[in-house]
Amino acid sequence: MKTLAKLSAALLLGMTGAAHAQDRIKIGVSYPTPTHAWASGMNWHAEQAEKRLEELHPNVDLILINSPDPASQASALEDLVSVHNIDALVVLPFESEPLTDPVLQVKQTGALITVVDRGLSQPGIEDIYVAGNNPELGRVSAEYMMTRLESGDNIVILRGIPTLIDNERFDAFMETIEGSGINVLDHKHANWNRDDGYEVMQDFLSRFDDIDAVWAQDDDIAIGVVAALEEAGRTGDGMFVVGGAGMKETIKGIMDGDELVPVDVLYPPSMIATAMDVTVNAFTSNGPVAGRYILGATLIDKSNAESFYFPDSPF
Repeated sequence: MKTLAKLSAALLLGMTGAAHAQDRIKIGVSYPTPTHAWASGMNWHAEQAEKRLEELHPNVDLILINSPDPASQASALEDLVSVHNIDALVVLPFESEPLTDPVLQVKQTGALITVVDRGLSQPGIEDIYVAGNNPELGRVSAEYMMTRLESGDNIVILRGIPTLIDNERFDAFMETIEGSGINVLDHKHANWNRDDGYEVMQDFLSRFDDIDAVWAQDDDIAIGVVAALEEAGRTGDGMFVVGGAGMKETIKGIMDGDELVPVDVLYPPSMIATAMDVTVNAFTSNGPVAGRYILGATLIDKSNAESFYFPDSPF
């Protein structure tokens, strides 16, 4: 009887061990190597989420890989399947078109797919989609400007890279100020880059003597705009700049009462962490989580800036 009991216990132990092995959840997280400040912040938030989620869920393995170009990212996805045998993929595509088929191939293995920020060129591949709200970013920026400006006031606009994201922001901004009497003297692409922001703003300053405010759309662009304004001595008379994204230097300035850049509009690099949270929840919660998660474009001012300040982040 004792031998039989020992054998039963051994079998049960073996079955329990196998069950624990099968319960291990492997989630690949793939995103671009940082090429600008916002992406650096995204990397930081991904790493912080990895530590937090693995501590909270000991049966979850998060495998983070960043890639310098679309081909490298496609290769990384292959490795996540063949080497790590992932159960789910969280992916922010370097570019939509070249990553669509590689992500589809991961989907065909049975893995859950979460796409972040930049959608794929073929709809319906992802189970979960997490992104910022680009039209709302434009609308919220315009609504703030309308609280500060009057009919007949003049603004200039520095846009991002010519993309769908930029078009959504710009179109929503223009629709919101329509009928307000605010004059848009010109708008040009500054490619979400502080050097381009500086050069475009220099051009605007050379051509327009009367500019009351600037919509820079992005915090990197806004840094270049501010440099150009300061160099030209045109920071007075109520001039203000509205950027966007949530850069820590910008947020700290708002906390300290910066009058030139008094607000910011959130486009959170932490959305990668949100995507990781939701993906883990797909395996650990009692309810369905599939669907679209579009994050709000919060207006950040002195009253709430501290909640969005992450001093340890590179962004």
